[in-house]
Amino acid sequence: MSDSVSTISIGELAERFGCELRGDADVQVSGVATLSDAGSASIAFLANPLYASQLATTAAAAVIVHPDAAEHCPVAALIAKDPYLVYAQIAAELYPLATLTPGIHANATVDPAATVPDSCEVGPGAVIEAGVTLGEGVLVGPNSFIGRDTAVGSYSRLVVNVSVYHGVTIGERCLFHAGAVIGADGFGIAKQPDSSWLKVPQVGGVTIGNDVEIGANSAVDRGAIEDTVLANGVKVDNLIQIAHNVRIGEHTALAGQSGVAGSTTIGARCLIGGKATINGHITICDDVAVTGAAGITHSIKKPGIYSGGIVPMDDAASHRKNSVRFKQLDKMARTIKKLERAVFSADKPGD
Repeated sequence: MSDSVSTISIGELAERFGCELRGDADVQVSGVATLSDAGSASIAFLANPLYASQLATTAAAAVIVHPDAAEHCPVAALIAKDPYLVYAQIAAELYPLATLTPGIHANATVDPAATVPDSCEVGPGAVIEAGVTLGEGVLVGPNSFIGRDTAVGSYSRLVVNVSVYHGVTIGERCLFHAGAVIGADGFGIAKQPDSSWLKVPQVGGVTIGNDVEIGANSAVDRGAIEDTVLANGVKVDNLIQIAHNVRIGEHTALAGQSGVAGSTTIGARCLIGGKATINGHITICDDVAVTGAAGITHSIKKPGIYSGGIVPMDDAASHRKNSVRFKQLDKMARTIKKLERAVFSADKPGD
């Protein structure tokens, strides 16, 4: 996916990314590495205190560190308040996205009624249907599919085996990894008198903003009537399900194996932990963090961090009652302590 640059001096990196430099500005680096595996041409970083013990023995050419750790760094240091962010910026500099090879592969199928600028790359086995409009510099990787009347913004990339159904709108600089499916039907079925299921047509689409990333084998379903919407900057990890009519606000990130049921709205700048499940038809406000494996069953109206574990299976009625009791545990514990103190006082000799 990327072409590494040859070398760059740590002095240039410090100046470019606003770091204080301690050490020889002329030291050259050509890649990134962990503290334990870095060599003399690598730059490493220390952001998690769990790895602080590795700093003293690192063989890196330079390390990106917080000011509090700078005095313990045995090699050149790039000092920053947020070492991980600076590491990400430097890694992007050292490993830019691979350059496109414009053109349409001989084994690709592009409908004459599609708009594909000369700056785009369409790989082998790719299929682009009628009415599709690609912006400048779009990559449609091998065996990827774009359905009719879909628009893909400039410099977006469908890496390989990506399926984008009809009537989808994708913004600029988006990145879709292998196996991502955008715009498949949402799970709409109605039960008939004979207990069989009648499929409900999913006539909405999907609207995706700019700078959105969708991980491998993740799915974003089309809307039942209105569009499913992912706003600018949304990041979706691997193996995630986003159901029909979900709306996700700007710069929200979802970790692997999480799932969002239909018609739920998630605000901006939220963090959804891995394996978290979010019920349908609820609203989560801006700036909410949901920890891993949490089950969100009702709307969240106040920013903050929310958690919830997995409890043993029970019949639904008992589970609901126990869930209510669980929320009352702290109050019940305090009440029990008061009662214990009262009984203890009553039993004291001489009272």
